[in-house]
Amino acid sequence: MFGVVFPERSYPMDASAFTQIDPLHWVLDMASFVGDAYRDVKEVCVFLLPAAAASFPPGKALAVYVQPPGHPFLFCGAVHPARPSALLALPWPDLAEDAVAAFGVLQVAAASAKIGVSVEDFASLPPVADAGTERRAERLALRVGENLFNFMQSFCGVDGSRLVVPMDILDRWFKKFQERAKKDPSYLKNFSL
Repeated sequence: MFGVVFPERSYPMDASAFTQIDPLHWVLDMASFVGDAYRDVKEVCVFLLPAAAASFPPGKALAVYVQPPGHPFLFCGAVHPARPSALLALPWPDLAEDAVAAFGVLQVAAASAKIGVSVEDFASLPPVADAGTERRAERLALRVGENLFNFMQSFCGVDGSRLVVPMDILDRWFKKFQERAKKDPSYLKNFSL
């Protein structure tokens, strides 16, 4: 019915790599795939197989979820015949964050991370631009801001109760940021979440 690829981490896998819970639910235990390094798996490409896309029930979608250890499932996105494949970010939450969406009937806390796939009503799914995307963008902005702050701190002076920085500090930081990104493509990946 469907297949998945974890970019730069796996070959294409079909639904047989997952444990089928019932006719509409599948689960992949990440411990068997990457052990405790599940947070390093940042995205999954999910796709409907051609035969399944042609016979997919109208109004249904294949929803994808993640479940960090000890948390309920979180919605990542969905595919359906009009959108037969998608590259979905896996929003592994910080341990302090609460889960926002449950996956089907499986709401027990997991001992290891899992990926869940479920056939559901398309209309009942959250929008694709979900809270996970917003959280990642917020964290990215915070990391870039932290980088700027640390750079500025190294040039600060004190004038009474004020910190003083050179007028061209933003230009200098931005040039350094751009040069480093050009020299080392993996530098920007350090800011990814």
